[in-house]
Amino acid sequence: MNDDIDRELPMDVADRMRDAGDSLAVAESCTGGLIGAAITAVPGASDYFDSGLTTYAYDAKRRHLGVSREALDEHGAVSEPVAREMAQGVRDVADTTWGVATTGVAGPTGGTEDDPVGTVYIGVSYAGPWGTQSSFTNVSRYVFDGDRATVRAKTVDRALEDLLAAVAEVRG
Repeated sequence: MNDDIDRELPMDVADRMRDAGDSLAVAESCTGGLIGAAITAVPGASDYFDSGLTTYAYDAKRRHLGVSREALDEHGAVSEPVAREMAQGVRDVADTTWGVATTGVAGPTGGTEDDPVGTVYIGVSYAGPWGTQSSFTNVSRYVFDGDRATVRAKTVDRALEDLLAAVAEVRG
């Protein structure tokens, strides 16, 4: 695990998931599996962690997560609609309580005027009990400073923080 990643956050996620009896799956693009690695660094992660998918390419996002061709074509992989579909897709494909997704431009190249290097979208999706209409997905846009490793580490921390905030919203 990257030493720049906050080691307390995965433990906090473990405690919250276990306490609530919730389950988690992640879909990663720019983080390339770092969230799954951080989560599984905590002993007993199998109690709540189902799977992590690294869906880097457009076709992988469509094939494994059901991200629509329209979202990818109209908005590009680094966008709010794609992060939303990734988070919902991994949640639903894995049949978990929570889905977390990351997509962004880690650098050092690939940035645009609208989405410079360091731009990341993080999606957190909750599957409420059937019939409650309480399911939701939040997507946030961040711009992190630093080199590729730093942007990826900051993205992991922020994704776990966003997940914890959403769990607190649902579970109290």
